[in-house]
Amino acid sequence: MKLTGRKILVTGCAGFIASHLAEELLARGNDVVGVDNLSAGKREFMSGMMGNDAFTFIEGDLLTMDLGRALEGVEVVCHLAANPDVRLGAKNTHIHFEQNIQVTYRLLEAGKDHGVKDIMFPSTSTVYGETEVIPTPENYGPLVPISVYGASKLACEALISSYCHTFDQNAVIYRFANVVGTRSTHNVLHDFIRKLREDHSSLEILGAEPGTIKSYVHVKDCVRGMVAGAEASDAQVEIYNIGSRDWMTVKDIADIVVEEMDLPNVEYHWTGGVKGGRGWVGDVKKMLLAVDKLEARGWSPELGSREAIRRAVQEILA
Repeated sequence: MKLTGRKILVTGCAGFIASHLAEELLARGNDVVGVDNLSAGKREFMSGMMGNDAFTFIEGDLLTMDLGRALEGVEVVCHLAANPDVRLGAKNTHIHFEQNIQVTYRLLEAGKDHGVKDIMFPSTSTVYGETEVIPTPENYGPLVPISVYGASKLACEALISSYCHTFDQNAVIYRFANVVGTRSTHNVLHDFIRKLREDHSSLEILGAEPGTIKSYVHVKDCVRGMVAGAEASDAQVEIYNIGSRDWMTVKDIADIVVEEMDLPNVEYHWTGGVKGGRGWVGDVKKMLLAVDKLEARGWSPELGSREAIRRAVQEILA
């Protein structure tokens, strides 16, 4: 899948990962059309693109807008718009169906009618559920997600695969580890920093000590992996894990945040969590993705989990 000299639609372009991807696609000589309803994304994240003649921004809601205007002449769709809040699924099951599955279906329908041939889609490590093989490779199965969010992303993967085989399209699907870095707006780092700014002496941590153990990847490495995977894809539907080769506990993250904020003698208070010490319902306890497939295509993460977390904390504090 070539990613130079093409017209590319990026949905959710004012969001965390999508804004970084849109910038990279512009730097590679593509014309980029960005769509976002600005409900979660921020206009300021697009400030570096707004003056670029190759970038067009359309403010609109993918659930209701006429997608024809956005897709006019588009060759590649990078569909990053979604509701990424895993915890929300236990309180409002409809939100992930509507904002993830229904939106993806509308976009696929419009895309096939407007001649779109190539699709890039960010999925998630949560589609695997709780695996018996760690690091977990792309061909692991069966896939049994334990969160509504993970289920919605797996449904989107299936829809995309079926459209590609039915309507002669191509897709690259990425299963992300936890992505961190500049322009992120909500995750455990923001939670810890907010709490420690309010109280320098104690930190409430969801779950049971030492917390879940997972892999983290910096957004810059993530975007590089997306581009490398797309350009090296040789299957009609290609699936890549994107993550790092190591993992860390929630306690490790808390230690880094406390160190970077230069706060001595912080006491950790664990809530005990739910369902065996998880932070919330649907929280996977262990996650480490095998990234051999993407590394064989020429990509490797520059930062490990700890380095990615430390840099992300520094970026938030700055």
